[in-house]
Amino acid sequence: MSAFSTLPLVIEPAELAMRLDAPELILVDLTSAARYAEGHLPGARFVDPKQTQLSQPPAPGLLPGKPQLEALFSALGHRPDAVYVVYDDEGGGWAGRFIWLLDVIGHHRYHYLNGGLHAWLAEQRPLSQDTPAASGRPITLQYDESPSATREYIESRLGAPDMVIWDARSPEEYRGEKALAARAGHIPGAINFEWTAAMDATRGLRIREDIAERLEMLGITADKEIITHCQTHHRSGFTYLLAKALGYPRVKAYPGSWGEWGNLPDTPIQQ
Repeated sequence: MSAFSTLPLVIEPAELAMRLDAPELILVDLTSAARYAEGHLPGARFVDPKQTQLSQPPAPGLLPGKPQLEALFSALGHRPDAVYVVYDDEGGGWAGRFIWLLDVIGHHRYHYLNGGLHAWLAEQRPLSQDTPAASGRPITLQYDESPSATREYIESRLGAPDMVIWDARSPEEYRGEKALAARAGHIPGAINFEWTAAMDATRGLRIREDIAERLEMLGITADKEIITHCQTHHRSGFTYLLAKALGYPRVKAYPGSWGEWGNLPDTPIQQ
């Protein structure tokens, strides 16, 4: 039995600290190269967040090529019995996107460190400057399409009573006042709840304790299929993670996000 098997998706620093030596653990740091070099959780392996994206316009949030992902997970030492714990230093965007990647490759043994590096440091827990050696063992990944929504899928479902689109961008982007694509606005019927509004700045950027009630009031509820997006599926990495952590059974991310939708000439848009 894994040392993590009794834990929920979202775990606290104390729960991780007592399991840092677990042989099944792959601890992933998604901060920045400079921040990682300055000090990271003991045993953590650095992943440049840009490695998790295609990083090509107009939709940089799409999946990287399969060879790139296989190289990434090979270096991490990916194996079927691994338990991933992921964290970042921004409240969960990049960490959540990595959890989405794990779902895409069909690996569901993972946890998010609540509050990430901020929460760890707030409890004065130790950091390390040691860099674990890369594994380098070749692997072959198989993709699961179910965690992802395409533009075509969203258009086919627009107006469905059992589906809600969670737009994690800023209110200005949602209303079309700030344009980061050729066309501004939002997907018809989408509900805007900015990703940072789900974080508690007084508790080391942990998830707000009242988040379930706030989402319920907005109509982002467990009885619906949730499709979440932002501009590049970075900010919506956190909202994807959040919906999963709340136990919502039908959750998808739209990796094309507004970078794709807003740069197409014929997608329906509201302002």
